[in-house]
Order: sequence, then structure tokens, then C-alpha cells
Amino acid sequence: MENADKYSIYGSFARVYDLFMDNIPYEEWSTYLHHLLLKYGVQDGLVLELGCGTGSMTELLAGYGYDMIGVDNSVEMLEIAREKKEQSGHDILYLLQDMREFELYGTVKAVVSVCDSMNYITQPEDLLTVFKLVNNYLDPGGVFIFDMNTIYKYEELLGDTVIAENREESSFIWENWYDGDEMINEYDLTLFIRREDGLYEKYEETHYQKAYEISAVCHLLEEAGLQLEAVYNAFTTEKPASDSERVYFVARERTKQSQIQ
Repeated sequence: MENADKYSIYGSFARVYDLFMDNIPYEEWSTYLHHLLLKYGVQDGLVLELGCGTGSMTELLAGYGYDMIGVDNSVEMLEIAREKKEQSGHDILYLLQDMREFELYGTVKAVVSVCDSMNYITQPEDLLTVFKLVNNYLDPGGVFIFDMNTIYKYEELLGDTVIAENREESSFIWENWYDGDEMINEYDLTLFIRREDGLYEKYEETHYQKAYEISAVCHLLEEAGLQLEAVYNAFTTEKPASDSERVYFVARERTKQSQIQ
């Protein structure tokens, strides 16, 4: 399986991403994320969002007073994010970068990543690279918070399913397959986007995500030099259950902190 990530393939879908993602309660998710940031000592300052997409979460976190940086590797997604920034007036820095190779001018208090962006990193060695970069760009004692879809979700809920939705502006067919041996989930997405003349153009995209054992992710975090603080069943402060669909990881930078001490 070749590396595949969400950024290089979110092209035509970026134009209708927010339309079809309107079922995601971003405000509720941002409240939870803000709660975790406060719980682990990040009240203000620079916060980096990896895989920021169209900037929905970035905008909400900026609304809490954080100085936001958004990183994504989709030109189309970032164009929409910058349009939102112009409307909101928030001072957000957006960078067109692959999270496996991102570079910053300095360190940040926290790094966050939501909407299962990390599942799009389909090779464990690439995920380790991301974690090492995060560790490098965190302040001493800085916090890393991210979510992931679980194996249970891919096996039991997504599996071999087809989702179709028809809207006035566009329609999509979402065909899903999960390979339990490779632990790779494939989405074949067919889009029909209405043009100004009323006709529809057809677009096809294929997306891949990888399911990771929680223990494997924890091991990679430790290998990257990060200290695991907690793993939560999404939107709670409880431990993951066997039927958890999404989990949140919280890790902390420790190397610089120990050097200072």
C-alpha cells in the first residue's frame, strides 16, 4: 500500500467539504478540545492545528483567544480557510505544508489535530515522523492533543458500506471498504457538483485511512520522545471502551523540560 493522505487528494471535494460535513458539531468538539487544553495547562498562546482543512476548528479555537497556526497540504482547503479568516477577522497564519514535513519559525504551546487526520497517515514510520516533528516544535512541557478513529469503528460501523447523499448544489456516493489484514480503510468518493450553468460535473477521488491499535500509537508517541498523559473515549475523560468509535490522545513534551531542569 503506497502512502496516501488526506491532503493530496482533497481536491474537488474541498469545494463542497463544508456542505457535506455540516453534520459534524464543530462547536461541541471545540468546547471539548478547549476543555482539554485548559486541563493540561494551555490557557493562551500559540497553538498549531495539523490538518486544519477549511479552518472550521481553527476559527473556533481562535475565538477562544489562542494564536492559531493552521497547516494543511491542500491548496483548495486553505483557500476556503483564508476566506473564513477574512470574514471573521481572526489573525490566523495558514501554511501550505505536509504534516510529515512541516516547519515552523519557532515553538508553540500546543499542537492539536482533529477529524481523524492522523488516520490518514497510513505508514507507522510516517506517523512516528509526525510525532517527532510535533515534539521538536513544542515548547518545554507543551501539549499534543489529537483524535483517531478506532479499529472498532472501521470493522463494525464503516466496514463495507455505501453512503449516498443528494443536495441541490451537489451529490455524492461514498463507497467504503475495510481490509482487516492491512488495517486500511478505503473510501471511493464520487461527486456530482453543479456548475453555474446548472449542469453537473462528475469527480472521483479515493481516500485511505489506517486503523491503529491504541497501544501502537502510545508506543510511537514514547519513541518520539513524548510523554503520554492520557487516552480518552472521545468527548469524555473516561478510558476507551471496546466499542469506542473515536479516541483522544494527550501527550506532553518532556525532553526540553528535563534539559531545563
